[in-house]
Amino acid sequence: MATTTTTQGSEVQGHGAHADHGHAGHGRELQHHFETAQQQKEAATLGMWVFLVTELMLFGGIFMAYTVYRWAFPDIWAEAAHHLNTPLGALNTVVLLVSSLTVALAVNAAEEGRKQRLIRLLGVTMVLGVAFLGIKGYEYSEKFAHCAGYETPIAWATSGAPLGETECLVPGRAFVFPAAHGEAAADAHHEVTPGQSSPYQLFYLLYFIATGLHAVHMLIGLSIVGMLTFMAARGVFTSVYSTPVEIGGLYWHLIDIIWVFLFPLFYLVH
Repeated sequence: MATTTTTQGSEVQGHGAHADHGHAGHGRELQHHFETAQQQKEAATLGMWVFLVTELMLFGGIFMAYTVYRWAFPDIWAEAAHHLNTPLGALNTVVLLVSSLTVALAVNAAEEGRKQRLIRLLGVTMVLGVAFLGIKGYEYSEKFAHCAGYETPIAWATSGAPLGETECLVPGRAFVFPAAHGEAAADAHHEVTPGQSSPYQLFYLLYFIATGLHAVHMLIGLSIVGMLTFMAARGVFTSVYSTPVEIGGLYWHLIDIIWVFLFPLFYLVH
């Protein structure tokens, strides 16, 4: 009986040692519920794609509302788009497309185990993301400056040049579409009224909701890239383990793709 117990105990210890050795051989980055690093990567990638689908569904509702209202008010949609800053929107598009390139290069650097190159590319991506938000913030501030009666945000801050016409394109009780353009739309058999009942407000409401939600996603993306940069500096990523960089890159590409749709839908509709 004693001999049997010892044998069984040895077998159990041997099995445990074999299991520990098996996981130790995969590297410390492998979670205990995965058998191989490839299996872990595939599971993480699948989970991220499922999440991205839910994000597309979120923006899909906004795009559907946009489609319905544009069909109902095509002339008003075209007139309203003239008052967006298309050059700034185009500049932001270029900024995001370049950031998408730097992210793709960062993923490649992580897969090759090039630590310094990875850190530099992630840093450039963050700079481009901050630049995008800065440009978008200035564009928003133009709209609020006009509501306050000033031509530019700088004039608003310094009590400088006033705006030549009454205009407030921020949705709310103070919303006012410029009279000259309002008369042009009226000639096209659309009723033009100031305040919340103005159909122009639908365009700008969707504009602020869509671009504002996109800006929130950009902030989240910057947080993710910042964390990846911190992890890269600590040497977490190697040529064997770079899955978080790839997953973060997928999220950043989602941000870029959504903007590629938002820019023509709002800025180029006229």
